[in-house]
Amino acid sequence: MAYTFDEVKAPSRRETQYFEIYARRALYHDGWIASTTPKTAPWIPGTPSKNAHTEYKWELYNITKDFSQANDLAADNPLKLQAMKDLFLVEATKYNVLPLDDSNIDRFDIANRPSLTAGRTEFTYHEGMTRIPEGSSPDLKNRSWELAADVNVGDEEVEGVLFTVGGRFNGVGLYVKDGKPVFVYNYLGLQRTRVAATEPLSAGKHNILLRFKYSGKGIGQPADLELLVDDKVVATRRVDKTIPVRVSLDETLDVGEDTGTPVSEEYSVPFHFTGEIVEVRVTLK
Repeated sequence: MAYTFDEVKAPSRRETQYFEIYARRALYHDGWIASTTPKTAPWIPGTPSKNAHTEYKWELYNITKDFSQANDLAADNPLKLQAMKDLFLVEATKYNVLPLDDSNIDRFDIANRPSLTAGRTEFTYHEGMTRIPEGSSPDLKNRSWELAADVNVGDEEVEGVLFTVGGRFNGVGLYVKDGKPVFVYNYLGLQRTRVAATEPLSAGKHNILLRFKYSGKGIGQPADLELLVDDKVVATRRVDKTIPVRVSLDETLDVGEDTGTPVSEEYSVPFHFTGEIVEVRVTLK
């Protein structure tokens, strides 16, 4: 568009442009724009269309005369509208827009496609594995799971993050504070449920295990937390509400430190673990 800086009234060099998001779509061509009327607001969950190609009404505007798109000409110009719809399909085919899919909430929450995690129930991580996107991480929502960390501790008191997904506004975190293992479940930044050992870790090898036992069916149901150190239960607690849809848009899975915002306010990022992490395992139930 740099050419318009020197010549304000220069005609546009872009004759055709398609638009599409969640099957809401439009096409601009030579001063005209045809666009579909959204059936619902994009943020409202709804049943996906069985055929998103045919289930949307189209509008038509001549924006050379009606820049604000106030006068819908679709009923008066059916041939022009059909030509615009046909051209959209040409552009959509050219730029790999098809097939159309308006399952907005499902697509918003879905794992990356192609997915590195689809069908997997066991994951192993090592220290230094950070900034793993949620779509490439184990899905810890609306199900039971276990999180285990094998660590080596020296004579000095250890602290730091073992495993975290999410951050201040949503997420889970397993870490060591004042030498004691701690797990925090952060529900939307509104409620933080904390379980912690009462005794600090002694020098040597230890296994820290968090069992997340999901209750009932559906999304966002309660769960029970059980924290174990070396096969001994050291703390239990119930989570009244759990994360139903998505943990975060920009926070990630981190091992050995927290690269985003803290899941708990009792530590400051990055909160590197000062002992040795042998490995961290996640098992989906």
